[in-house]
This record gives sequence, structure tokens and C-alpha cells, in this order.
Amino acid sequence: MTQNPTYGGFDQACANTIRTLTLDAVQTANSGHPGMPLGMADVAYVLFTRFLCYNPQNPKWFNRDRFIVSAGHGSMLPYSIFYLTGYDMSLDDLKHFRTVGSRTPGHPENHVTPGIEVTTGPLGQGTGNSVGMALAEAWLAAKYNRDDFNVVDHFTYAIVSDGDLEEGISHEAASLAGHLGLGKLIWFYDDNGISIDGPTSLSYSDNVPGRFEAYGWHTQIIDGHDMAAVESAIKAAQAVTDQPSIICCKTVIGYGMPNRQGTQKAHSDAPGAEEVKLAKVKLGADPDKFFDVRDDVLAAWRSAGGKAASSETAWNELWARYESAHTDLAHELQSAINGKPPAGWDKALPAFNPTDKPIATRAASGNVIDAIVSQLPTLLGGSADLTPSNNTLPKGAASLKKGDFNGRYIRFGIREHAMGAMMNGMALHGAIIPYGGTFFTFSDYMRPAIRLAALSQAHVIFVFTHDSIGVGEDGPTHEPVEQMASLRAIPRLTVIRPADANETAVAWKVAVESAGPVALLLSRQALPILPASEGLLRGAYVIQDTEAPNLLLVASGSEVSLALDGARALAEQGIKARVVSMPSWELFELQDEAYKATVLPADLPKVVIEAGVQQGWHKYTGPAVRFVTQETFGLSGPYKDVFKKFGFTVDHVVSESLALLGKA
Repeated sequence: MTQNPTYGGFDQACANTIRTLTLDAVQTANSGHPGMPLGMADVAYVLFTRFLCYNPQNPKWFNRDRFIVSAGHGSMLPYSIFYLTGYDMSLDDLKHFRTVGSRTPGHPENHVTPGIEVTTGPLGQGTGNSVGMALAEAWLAAKYNRDDFNVVDHFTYAIVSDGDLEEGISHEAASLAGHLGLGKLIWFYDDNGISIDGPTSLSYSDNVPGRFEAYGWHTQIIDGHDMAAVESAIKAAQAVTDQPSIICCKTVIGYGMPNRQGTQKAHSDAPGAEEVKLAKVKLGADPDKFFDVRDDVLAAWRSAGGKAASSETAWNELWARYESAHTDLAHELQSAINGKPPAGWDKALPAFNPTDKPIATRAASGNVIDAIVSQLPTLLGGSADLTPSNNTLPKGAASLKKGDFNGRYIRFGIREHAMGAMMNGMALHGAIIPYGGTFFTFSDYMRPAIRLAALSQAHVIFVFTHDSIGVGEDGPTHEPVEQMASLRAIPRLTVIRPADANETAVAWKVAVESAGPVALLLSRQALPILPASEGLLRGAYVIQDTEAPNLLLVASGSEVSLALDGARALAEQGIKARVVSMPSWELFELQDEAYKATVLPADLPKVVIEAGVQQGWHKYTGPAVRFVTQETFGLSGPYKDVFKKFGFTVDHVVSESLALLGKA
């Protein structure tokens, strides 16, 4: 380890305290990942004491620098630093690392631990999150900054591991970051040469600097244990304003553990009591004390936290002058920061006339976006290279590009994995409502990000078009069958499959005002326009009733019109059918039991009609039920022929209804 005169033994003691706290926490929990925190402690010390803008007393102040640990297994690194710098984190919290109900879970969770920006753990997700956060900063700066008023002006830093860089999502995210020239994005690559299986050379021989140079990044290679080199590298990265930066930090995994450092045993195993003692001796700490922090070391760390907090004080003064000079802009931005859409924004939602010609819900969604984008100044979206199909581009909107972030549209490219993670980062950055489109079947590519959006309650709008076998000619590779059930299985994700243009407008109201992620499932094929109703707000509602019904036809999306046609055909045979549109199970579950019973009476036989697997529907049906659903993969052909082939016809709805009633 090399030391510059500007860094001495006391600085090393401060960094080593991250290491000893990590060792004690991991050993106490008898699980954890000590390797990364021990290896990256010197880098983190320089960043938090010399560069990072943050306020331990107000972790959410808006213009803070964002710090992401994409290598989320190294969670004891931020937890230790949060305690040392004065966040709402106690030694007792560290002692309860990885225990049920603690604020120090095994991987960082933004909704659990103050100071954690994003929920990471699945490797690579944090890389996409960081690109989204850097994009959010750049876009908001272009939109709201004025001469002498850089109220949006901060960096996004991330610690990434070899595992993050091996995951495909990092390639997508880094490629787009370089294309857009996100100059305030800085990654620290913990290049320690070790993974769980052993040396990374077993499976990994990438020229990482060369790879990132090809993406258009600024690259550096340093000794990650040389604090002066770390400082110089950060300064150099900050000076490059038109490229993201990666600082490849050559480190020793598990630094300080005499028998484990530099080996795979340092990565994720509890070190053992004897190894902890030996490491403390090597690190200059008392081997017989646990969770021990020297008074002078703690004072230095707390002083660094206090100095960092002064950046908020300066920003608050700038904001006060900005409010005075640009009152309307300041009010607009503050409302966005607070997560509140402008009052009355929903008055812009279009209403569609049932006498007009049928329209696909993807097209109706595009009309909604056109109508509301001017009322929602921080609605920012894009598509994974399917813009004409997803209908996600607002009329007249310019696209973001390197050097010009004044547009309203993101060309994500064919990067669904990164798009999902980026949208999570944008949402958790704050002040932006992100949306992104792709074909519904490709939600499989995005599932990890969708799951993390739900876990972290990121306000993201997923726009999934081509929602069924109605895709037609593209065939079964593009026809979603099991995806609806798959998304409905994710806790805290609101899934909405509107039946027509009017339900689509209401679905967008839910999506904009939601506190968490929403998935909109939209049709490729044109659908009849139904009478306007706000019944969608309750998840399910009676769209057509009859006195003393014999049975209930329940449907979602494009099959609601089929259910209505089926009810008319049944009426001609003297069978009275009530029709229920059920676009969202999650919204329905928020209703009281009395309402649920009026919509789906337990004693009324039911026919469920939906172009997806029946999995999950039994919760709402009772034993007297028949299904018109899609239990196999689809086929290629004109969509009407495909629907007919699989029984999505009036005749089949009628025959299933009669069979259910014993009248076949």
C-alpha cells in the first residue's frame, strides 16, 4: 500500500474502522460478505471524506450526490459509513446485521435503511440504476437550471464488482450511458480478481478498460489502496464532463485478513473468531474489543459528515434565491420532488366516444400520453426500440441525445434489461415519473427490474403492448401467454389490463397517481370503445348487468368485448348473464368485502374469459366455473384466425356457459 504525505496513519485508521466494524458484524451474524467492504474501504473513505455531497441528518435532500453499492453483497460498507458519519444508524443496528427486522439487511434496501438510494442485490441491477439516476440529473438540470442557478447539480457514484460487469445488464447500461455522454456518472470497479468459485480468470478475461473505452467512457486504472491515487482519479473523472467514467481499482479482497485476503474465502464466508482477532492486530485495532471505534476516529468521521452537510446549507441558500428569481419553475420542481402531480392534471385525460371506430388500447395509450404530457412536466419516457408499436412518443417531443437533454423522450434502444433498471433509478432519484415501453412478452427480460421496482416501491410505469395472442402473425415467440400470471404474482405491483380506450385513460390516471410501480397491458388489435366509466379505479366492476342473472361472465382487456357479445348471444337463448370487467386484481383487492361480494357473488356460476393462462383465477371464481383461457403457446397467423383457433369466439363462450349451467 502506497501512501502520499497528504494521507497518513490516522487516515488509515479511519478506513480500517470500516473493516473492523464489518468483521465484527459478519462474524456476529455468522454470515455476510466481508470481502468487498474490506477491499474497498480506502476508496470509500476518500469518497465520503473528500468528495461526496450528503447530509447524514437529511439523507433525502434533493441535490445530494447519489451513492450506489451495485455490489450489494458488500452492504456492511455503507452501513459502517452511515454509523461513522452520523446517519440514523447505531452500533446496535450494526450488531443486528442480517437479523429479522433490523435496519441492516443482508443486501441494501432503500425502504429499510436511511441513506440507501436503491435496493440492490441481484448483480448488475445497480449499474442500470446508476445510469438512470445520472440521466435523471442531466435531464432535470437541462430543464430547471438557469444562469447562476444550478439547482440540479450532483454526481452519481457506484461501486461495481466483477459480478456486476459480467452480468449482461451492465453492458446495456454502460453502452447507453456512453452514447448519452453522462459525464456525472462515476463507477468504481472493485477489481480484486476473485469470485465465489475462485479466481475470476476461471470464467472472465475481459479487458475492462478497453471495453469501456469502446462504449465511450473515460477510463483509469489505479491502486485502490492508495488514497492519494483514489483522490486524483476522482478529480480526473469529475473533470471529464462529456463522458461517464470508470475507475478500475486494483484491490485485495478481504484486505487485512491474514489467512483469507486475496482468496475466495474472503468473499462471502464468516471469517471465524480467530481470523477476526488476527485481522484486527494487522489493522492496528484491539483484538479483544468488538464494535469498537476510537473516539478520535469517530470524531473525524463525524466531522467529515458535518462538512459534507454544509453542501445542503449552501444549496438551500441557492434554492431560496432561485425561488425568488424563478418562482414558477421552483414551484414546479418542488412539486415534482414531493412526488405530487400538478393539481387538476387529470382533467386533460381524453374521453373516447363509443360511436367512434374501434381503437387498440396501445393507440389509446398514445393518445393519453399526448394529452397529459404538457400537464405533467416531469413525465419522461421512452421505448426499447419499439416506439411506433408501443405508441410511447408524445407528439412533437424531441429525443434526448449527447449534449442536449432538452427533449421529453428516451431512445433506450434494444436494451430491455437496462431500461427497467434505469427507470427504477430515475424514479428513486426523485422528481421524475418514468415510463418505458416494449412488447409484453419481453417483460421476461425485465422481470428482475420489475420485481425490484415492487420491492423498493419505485414509481415506474411499465407500458407493455401486444398483450396476447392478438399479436397474430409474429407467432408464439411474441405472443404472451403466462406473463399476466407471472406479473400478478409479484407483490406490490399493480397490473392493469384495460378493456378499451376509456379504461386505458383511467388506467393512466392510476399509474400517474400510484405510490409504486404499475404495469399497463395493452392490445395490438383494435377494440370497440365502451361507455366511459371510472369502475377501473376499483379493479373490477359490473359493466353490464341484468336482473336475476343466471351466471357471470368475467373478463379483462380485449376479452371484455367478447364477453359482452357472448352475453347478448346468451340472452337470445333466454340465459341472463352479468358481465364484469376485471382489469386489475390488485386494485380489486384494495376494496372492502362488501363491494367485492356485489361484483363477484360467491354463489353465481362464472365463466372466465382471458387470453392468458387461468392460473390464479380460482381465487375469484368458486367451484362453479368454466374457463375460456389460453393454456398453450399461440400460433402465427392473422389475429382473428388465431383467436378463433383457440376458442375466443362467441360460440365458445356460449357453449361453455351452457355447459356450466347444465344446458349443453
